[in-house]
Amino acid sequence: MPKETMTSKERWLAVLKRQKPDRLPVDYWATAEVTKKMLKHLGLSKEREMFKKLHIDVPVGVGGRYVGPAIPKDCDAFGIKYKAVDYGSGSYTEAASSPLASYETVEEIEKNYKWPSPDWWDYSTLPSQLKGFEEYPVAGGYCEPFLIYKWLRGGEQAFIDLAINPEICNYILDKLYGLAFENIKRIYEAIPGKVTYSYVAEDVGGQEDLMYSPEHIRQYFLPRMKKVIDFVHQGGAYSFHHTDGAVRKIIPDLIATGHDILNPVQWRCKGMEREGLVKDFGDKLIFHSAVDNQQTIPFGTPEDVKKEVAENVKIFGRGYIIGPCHNLQPVTPVENIIALYEAAHEQAFNI
Repeated sequence: MPKETMTSKERWLAVLKRQKPDRLPVDYWATAEVTKKMLKHLGLSKEREMFKKLHIDVPVGVGGRYVGPAIPKDCDAFGIKYKAVDYGSGSYTEAASSPLASYETVEEIEKNYKWPSPDWWDYSTLPSQLKGFEEYPVAGGYCEPFLIYKWLRGGEQAFIDLAINPEICNYILDKLYGLAFENIKRIYEAIPGKVTYSYVAEDVGGQEDLMYSPEHIRQYFLPRMKKVIDFVHQGGAYSFHHTDGAVRKIIPDLIATGHDILNPVQWRCKGMEREGLVKDFGDKLIFHSAVDNQQTIPFGTPEDVKKEVAENVKIFGRGYIIGPCHNLQPVTPVENIIALYEAAHEQAFNI
């Protein structure tokens, strides 16, 4: 096995700058239940111990500390109430209320609803959040406003708004993108030059096609994203775009808007074949994840997992960060997860 000569941070940056790393970076996405199971299996107590053992280059996430008005139990700063939804082997937190669902005009919202202020978060602790993690890339800032929009208005109403309520849609998105932008700005001010990438996303894909029309994506999302991305680039960092599903037809627009990294590359979805993505967009995007989490990792054999990792490395080459295609789920055999990361480390040098 070749010797590693870079830190995780140097490795990520080499790929992002399209330079040659010592090996490809490896990332980890999983539910809390899976992480707990993995730690028990490995006889470890901390995530970072597991990452080191399995040669995983997980970024350090930083963010402001909430210091705003008291929030009722099971709610967030937007007034959205949440509940845990059990799916048998674990649970996800889902929105259980939609504070803006009943309003029909912008005036009603302004009269009855108080938007969170960026001053409700304290960013002074960010330098201390990085202490001891200097060798890792830094994920700073989160921006996925239409997800929050759907929680605020309710999923069905949010789709209706895109089509027939442009005034409400523009008003709410301006508020949400504005808050996200200010959050990212304050993170960059607190730790100048330290952020590797910011998460600037809108989840727009389904299994067969886009969930929204290309026209609505271009009208409502991309121009607002561009303002955030331009700031991220000015700060010397990269834009990490997450969208599940069949999104090939909008990828040229994502590139034009300035996105640098595309996650999770669900290559089994219609139009998302790996070779085609590399042929058409490989010189413009870094591909992140792409080890299939719908079939291969949860339901394949360890040999199937290792084979797919090797295929991905061969197809994507140096423009690739290895990882599971979305969160590893509790139904996934531990042996398959171990196989994923053993194969990732073995194949990561083959570039």
